[in-house]
Amino acid sequence: MPQRQISLAPADATTSVTLRETLLARFAAIRVEVGADESFPEQVLTEAAEVAAHPVGLPERDETAVPFITLDPATSMDLDQAMCLERDGEGYRVRYAIADVPAFVVPAGAIDSEARQRGQTIYCPDLRVPLHPPVLSEGAASLLPGEVRPAFVWDLRLDAEGEETSVELYRAMVRSVERFDYAGVQEQVDAGTTDERWVLLREIGEKRIRQEQLRGGANLPMPEQEVHLGDDGNFSLAFRPPRASEDWNAQISLLTGMAAADMMLHAGVGILRTMPEADHGAVARFRRQAKALGAPWPAEQTYGDFLRTLDREDPKHLALIHSATSLFRGAGYTPFDGDVPEQVEHAAVADAYAHVTAPLRRLVDRFGLVVCEAISRGDEVPAWVREALPTLPEIMKESDRRAGTADRLCANAVEAAVLQPRVGQSFKAVVVERDDRGLEVQLLELPILARAKGEAELGASVSVRLESVDVAAGQTTFVLA
Repeated sequence: MPQRQISLAPADATTSVTLRETLLARFAAIRVEVGADESFPEQVLTEAAEVAAHPVGLPERDETAVPFITLDPATSMDLDQAMCLERDGEGYRVRYAIADVPAFVVPAGAIDSEARQRGQTIYCPDLRVPLHPPVLSEGAASLLPGEVRPAFVWDLRLDAEGEETSVELYRAMVRSVERFDYAGVQEQVDAGTTDERWVLLREIGEKRIRQEQLRGGANLPMPEQEVHLGDDGNFSLAFRPPRASEDWNAQISLLTGMAAADMMLHAGVGILRTMPEADHGAVARFRRQAKALGAPWPAEQTYGDFLRTLDREDPKHLALIHSATSLFRGAGYTPFDGDVPEQVEHAAVADAYAHVTAPLRRLVDRFGLVVCEAISRGDEVPAWVREALPTLPEIMKESDRRAGTADRLCANAVEAAVLQPRVGQSFKAVVVERDDRGLEVQLLELPILARAKGEAELGASVSVRLESVDVAAGQTTFVLA
């Protein structure tokens, strides 16, 4: 699941500049707190510069004539994926090129050791802390347009309904012919474009979404939390709905991850991304929150179908989609080498799934790609990969913890900045949780979940007063009015 993205508008008033500086200082303090250092040791930078100029064992296969394209957020430079979509009789052919990070990372070398310490890229509103040095992640290994790059190429065939019928994986040299961003593609689609690339992306994406529904899966494209600065010098908070083009693109990645999991399971070696069903307490809490935001979840409706009914243009529904992450907890990584594990399914995907499409930003994908490419060739999985598999779950668990903590604390700081001018005001809210720390309430006016002091029943409609705000600490204090 992608991290929440927070957009900060530029400041244009003295009071706002001060508040903005306080926020930036808080973000920097959070990175120190979670141990996310954007700088790299000199040894890592030296090795990165060397391998950027001289990659290790480039593939001989040449697919630079294939018109791959990339689709990412407009500001991204770490481009993990490029795709080429075609019709294949009644069905489709999807070629999905993934950055060949192993070509730039020597096992047990300085970059490898540092990446195992980091685990993944950590995103903050003002900057990101990358997994790999930028000379690789934004340069030599990134699938930038017009540049010849090594890649793992997934060649997937789909039938007329979007079901996978065959898969092959190989390494090749590729070249992206053009880069696109979600907003631009969505504008073209909404304008009725006849560009076959976007016609196919939409067709395949929608058919894969239908397959997801039939499986009972639940995809959760995260809305972007946007913070705007008004003419009065105050911040406001809103959620931007995910674009349909983002959903369609996510389905290509999901398709690839499911194909990778199947390959691993058939070969009896690999590492899966697994997740149990949501526990009853989390489900009950989410139902209360849905009711509070005016979108009650019918008892007979599946989780995935309910999420699909939400209006992505409705701010309250977007807040609910954002909070749906509470049901995606418990995900982890399950390695195996020999016996297939008892737990192989990812509950939200409703099938077996593996992470293999973001090796520039997530450590585990590098190993998953090498496993699958060896399986596809009919060769033995390299010993260095087999040795690493049992160590990856703990590395990824710790990096997930750091990334999640940074995300939560940054969001708390942003919400504190938004609320600062409203100290002393009261807000209508609904109690969605109560525990030994007090109440958790969903504000109805703003897309904010907050802690409040006082006593009230679960599901109760209440009024809470904002007693204090500390942006530097990312803290707000509410009490029942």
